[in-house]
Amino acid sequence: MRVLLVEDDQLLGDGLSVGLEQMGYTVDWITDGNQAEAALQDDALDLAILDISLPGQDGLTLLRRIRQQNNPIPVLLLTARDSLDDRVLGLDSGADDYLPKPFDLGELAARLRAISRRRAGRGSPLLRHGAITLDPAGRTVHLNDQPVTCTSREYAILEALLIHSGQVLSRQRLEEALYGWDDGVESNAIEVYIHHLRKKLGKSTIQTIRGMGYKIPKQADGNV
Repeated sequence: MRVLLVEDDQLLGDGLSVGLEQMGYTVDWITDGNQAEAALQDDALDLAILDISLPGQDGLTLLRRIRQQNNPIPVLLLTARDSLDDRVLGLDSGADDYLPKPFDLGELAARLRAISRRRAGRGSPLLRHGAITLDPAGRTVHLNDQPVTCTSREYAILEALLIHSGQVLSRQRLEEALYGWDDGVESNAIEVYIHHLRKKLGKSTIQTIRGMGYKIPKQADGNV
């Protein structure tokens, strides 16, 4: 899952970037509000973590501006301000959630998962497709209730395809889920990861749509 982190505190920003990447997120980190406004136009982003106190333009102004542009990206606000009025103002400005500093990284990750789940219209914390169950909290995959070992990038591709089940995701879109702006992209990496997932989960799990990309078909029973 691709996250834009907008935080000007170098120590906190570095710690969050490393911690979230260790949890499997792809993180792009920006320290300036004006630069963040341009970055938030990237459709590949799944979530944004936005500090309120920023150089360039503050986080609340930035949040209002992107909501006025009908940008639906889920946003979690970070702030040292923890009064009731501050929380209400942040949520009424368009934030999906609000987390006062200091905070635990595990709580931040749980809130990101909850935001993503609500935006997708899912009640269950698990992603299920036939015999496949993916647990975003534990970053585990099971097939017929048996654990399946996946690399972090195989997991990221499977998660993206399950979240967007029924939709065709292009090779570029899958690359964007795996690699940040500064990462090098291997030429045939997506094909290799798809091949490995099919070996582990069954050849028919992921369909190739020639000239367009890949998809996991949406199920009629309400699961992904």
